[in-house]
Amino acid sequence: MQPEEQYLAFLAQGRFMLQRAKESGTYVFFPRVAVPGTGETDLEWVEASGDGTVYSTTVVRSKPPAEDYNVALIDLAEGVRMMGRVVDIDPAAVQIGLKVKAKVGEIDGKPAILFTEAGA
Repeated sequence: MQPEEQYLAFLAQGRFMLQRAKESGTYVFFPRVAVPGTGETDLEWVEASGDGTVYSTTVVRSKPPAEDYNVALIDLAEGVRMMGRVVDIDPAAVQIGLKVKAKVGEIDGKPAILFTEAGA
């Protein structure tokens, strides 16, 4: 199974997993077969902490009756950055530096990582 397929299979199981190089401990996202820059191929799957900080955010304005939503870049505690949505908060209230927590949810009926405000 290819790395992206494995990642999606974990999401379907309700698990947020990241790849990590066994020798160096370097985390990788988006899933791949080797660590960028080093070429390490000793990647293993580990449970992500889910802790993150908003690095960048924007509000996507939708035509009614659809609701506006945000798209954010999140710096995870493991040192990788990923794109996601911060939910359960007004999209315009999402600010750079906001502490968030990941959870597995759905976007358009497909499993996806969603973020909520940490401590909320």
